[in-house]
Amino acid sequence: MKKIFIGIGTAIAVLIALWVFVINPPRTDYYTQIDNLKYKENHSDGGVVDLTGGMEYLYTLKSYTPHGKEKEITFGTNKILKDKAFLKLEYTATRGVLSWCEVGWEELPESLQSIYQKP
Repeated sequence: MKKIFIGIGTAIAVLIALWVFVINPPRTDYYTQIDNLKYKENHSDGGVVDLTGGMEYLYTLKSYTPHGKEKEITFGTNKILKDKAFLKLEYTATRGVLSWCEVGWEELPESLQSIYQKP
């Protein structure tokens, strides 16, 4: 009987871990500025699984949390983005960039306005 309870407890723990880290992982906002010298065209290597989401262009840019923590993040797009535009990236450690949207200078956290130059 004790083994059954341990097995059920383990199964519940695994399901909770899957929910937290795979289905609904912790998200962090990062901010970055587009530099069109730092993208590359993405060409399929003919494999079955495409881990880049089939995006045509891959940007690898320095990005910052609202508190100024720096991280180099790679994300894909289907078009070349506007040079010097500011983006807010929704990022998870397990799935990478989930979404991004263009933001204005005024929408950057004050702590990051000193890092980026006002357009």
